[in-house]
Amino acid sequence: MLPSGEMVTGSSDCTIKIWKGSKCIRTFSGHSDTVRGLALMPNVGILSASHDGSIRLWSVSGDTLLEMVGHTAIVYCVAASSSGIVASGSEDCLAKVWKDGTCCQSIQHPGCVWDVKFLPNGDLITACSDGVVRVWTKDPSRVASLEETEAYEAHLSAYRTQTKMVGGVNIQDLPGRDALLQPGSKNGKKLIIREGDNAVAYSWNAKEYLWDRIGEVVDGPGNFEGRPTLNGQQYDFVFDVAVEDGGPVHKLPYNRGDNPYTVADKWLLSEDLPLTYRQQVVEFILQNTGQNVPMVDTPFSDPYSGGSAYVPQQQPNWMNGSLSESSGVPQSYTSKHIPKKGMLLFDTAQYDSIMKKLESFNSSLAADESTKGLSLNDEELKNLRATISILKDESHYHTSSLKDKNLVELQKLLLTWPTSLLFPALDILRITLLHPQGAELFAQKAESGKDVLRQILQRACEPPDANQLLGIRAAVNAFRHSVLRKWVLHNRSEILDFFSDCQTSSQKNIRVAYSTLLLNYSVLLIETKDEAGQIQVLSAALEMAGPQEMDPICRYRSLVTVGSLVANGLVKSIALDLDVKSLADSAIASPENSVSEVGKDIQYFLK
Repeated sequence: MLPSGEMVTGSSDCTIKIWKGSKCIRTFSGHSDTVRGLALMPNVGILSASHDGSIRLWSVSGDTLLEMVGHTAIVYCVAASSSGIVASGSEDCLAKVWKDGTCCQSIQHPGCVWDVKFLPNGDLITACSDGVVRVWTKDPSRVASLEETEAYEAHLSAYRTQTKMVGGVNIQDLPGRDALLQPGSKNGKKLIIREGDNAVAYSWNAKEYLWDRIGEVVDGPGNFEGRPTLNGQQYDFVFDVAVEDGGPVHKLPYNRGDNPYTVADKWLLSEDLPLTYRQQVVEFILQNTGQNVPMVDTPFSDPYSGGSAYVPQQQPNWMNGSLSESSGVPQSYTSKHIPKKGMLLFDTAQYDSIMKKLESFNSSLAADESTKGLSLNDEELKNLRATISILKDESHYHTSSLKDKNLVELQKLLLTWPTSLLFPALDILRITLLHPQGAELFAQKAESGKDVLRQILQRACEPPDANQLLGIRAAVNAFRHSVLRKWVLHNRSEILDFFSDCQTSSQKNIRVAYSTLLLNYSVLLIETKDEAGQIQVLSAALEMAGPQEMDPICRYRSLVTVGSLVANGLVKSIALDLDVKSLADSAIASPENSVSEVGKDIQYFLK
């Protein structure tokens, strides 16, 4: 608010507006990206911080008085002191202090600087993404002790080591050797992984069906043609996207030729963001990649396959070659979607919401004398929060440690709490199974005769619906590490029976989760040549693969399950007896491109 009572706003449309009541009386233009922060410069004008990396000082009439450039990333915030000193905070981990438009000091932080403010005495406060608020002063009498300043310098040094960049790649953010368990999407596909403190490049050898080691990636320009890298994969573009004001910056990867709608769908799901942002993401991609060709909006496709991607002026594969009159499938044909390789996972979580709900349930139990013994005390809650902190730090799963003692409180919740209150604990279990040591601990319990995980999943079958949803997702994530795959095979019949009612659930998310469980089982059962298991999964998937299934993702995954089992050949004759051919015909007729393409794949393998 201005002293005059008028309001100033900044926006992702790159402008600043002044409002009198509900009427816009003035618009300032100058920034080339989102205006992220605003502040008053006493007796002078308005300061603005922008994603374009600059800070500007404006007169109230809209003239640019100063432009301060020095940050190398998004500038989140700006503030001014009564003496005219300006401070700014940025994603480049610096708080900068400016005087008369010139940077006079850069203060390094162990993370993004989200906010800055001046105290009346002239001290500067910074809020950092490491969760720490720090106060900086020019007054020698208030400077921290030598021990504290040395500890902070050591902390900064450790942070710089953790964020070591090699060839433009943050080594700590690279996937570990587990990434080599997943096959490449095509011959020659490049993958960069973390081995100790080094980044190592591999290339997919489709003929031998393995990753060939290329060598260590060393620092310097031109590595891998200078293309940006995210999670070990190279892309033409990797954008920093702040979807919500005050929220974290998300990495959006994109390759030329990809359908922006398909990329947006996959990215929003992977980042656990609302699909209502879809059109904004598409427009952002088009604008920032210089594309002027209108793109066709395909129906929502399966985010893991890239199915129904539109490539301008290019026919889909199945249109190349002559068509067979009997099936509508060309005589010369390449399958797009089957057989499925690798596992699908549910690996995003809203940790704060989970903990908030869990603490609310815990308070309810503690308030009732009959259930007080089931609640967690303060020390147990503290231990559970520490476990969640480990689970949140996904980039350090390769070095972080989960011990049996970390799971004591979680097991108490999962095995003793009323089932009506179970679902937040199931959500924590779901993520725990993604941690290699978490999966190993549950596998060890099963081998010792105490199959805790099986007991928990059986309890998850009981209402409310959230239990079923998160129980299935936990079962899906049990496929992540090889140490638990023996367990999911051994308990296959029971797990599928536990959740068999989910096939007809009115909740779309539950049906999608169950179809994902079936898809993961099909991949594993094909690898192990388990005919009985394949028959059980085929039968379950057929129930969800027909035109009665209205959700395209659920139907797509069910069809891919059926198609993968048919392509394998072990249960092909049974599939024919179950009239899978009619199922494929109905899929081909679907208006959903990805569903139709899988139908053609199934037709091809049935022949």
